[in-house]
Amino acid sequence: MVMSSVFDVKSYGGQLNADITQALTKAWKAACTIAGSKVVISAGTYKLGVVTLLGPCKGVIEFNLQGTLQAPLDLASFNGKDFWVSFERIDSLTVSGGGVFDGKGQTAWQKNNCDQKYNCKLLPINMSFDFVTNSIVRDIQSKDSKFFHINVMGCKNLQIQDVTITAPGDSPNTDGIHIGRSSNITISNAKIGTGDDCISIVTCGPGHGISVGSLGRYQNEQPVSGIRVIGGTLSSTQNGVRIKTWPSSPPGSASDMHFENIIMNNVANPILIDQGYCPNNQCSNKSPSKVKLSNVSFKNIRGTSSTKEAVKLICRKSVSCQQVAVADIDLVYKGAGGSATSTYVNVKPTVSGK
Repeated sequence: MVMSSVFDVKSYGGQLNADITQALTKAWKAACTIAGSKVVISAGTYKLGVVTLLGPCKGVIEFNLQGTLQAPLDLASFNGKDFWVSFERIDSLTVSGGGVFDGKGQTAWQKNNCDQKYNCKLLPINMSFDFVTNSIVRDIQSKDSKFFHINVMGCKNLQIQDVTITAPGDSPNTDGIHIGRSSNITISNAKIGTGDDCISIVTCGPGHGISVGSLGRYQNEQPVSGIRVIGGTLSSTQNGVRIKTWPSSPPGSASDMHFENIIMNNVANPILIDQGYCPNNQCSNKSPSKVKLSNVSFKNIRGTSSTKEAVKLICRKSVSCQQVAVADIDLVYKGAGGSATSTYVNVKPTVSGK
């Protein structure tokens, strides 16, 4: 792609080690009016406040981050916003450059009470992609987000490639990539190590593993379908590949979900369906989950489990899991009490291979 115009934030007053919120906003607005434009943040460290980079733009546009952006430490600086940097309503966007989005989340993590309170106040996400289409996010880093690192909502035909996402293993709700109400999202060659869920086709660890859900927490959730996790390595995670739904949920569905060719290294729950997901008893267990799961497969998953129960599929009677296949599973447990086991509740999977 030949870029016709380059918009460097330094040309709009942006300086090293200073706040470039206004400079970036001006550069983006100018670039958005010209097809084939490129916004550049060159090498070095900059401070950045809450910013929305809004389309639609005149044509293809690139956000090229070569330096490091640092988020505000003070949560009051976000004025109630649940994001730090938002890309919104843009077609044909490229985000690239090898730079770092540093969320500075260390002090904010102490204020996260979502493990104790069902309707907790959500902290800011590092990067939000809302209604972005036909776009690529590649060769960037997200570090120490206050909450999720990358949130994808209402997007179509979005590729996420060669990204690195890092946060300490004990950082709460620092999910790597969170996807909702989107289609044709491809994630490849991602390296994610956080305090919560990773997502597809990654080297993952520490954290909670690769999860679909949790589903059924809110009213009017859209059906989930067409998920494929192919390849990847999980090391010392709390879970491997997991589907989780809340009890006492509104009706819902998730289908056509497939996990294959995955290596587990010392993973606590390598293969897990949990239809009673209720962290810290913060929800009602009076009625079972009403999220129907169907056409699910786990194939060619191998390695080591840190717990004896390596495969655990716990479904609910009211909407028991249907069309579940388990094939070529080779998970070894080396602890006391014998070899690895499988547990199936309210599900009769088709089991084949090893």
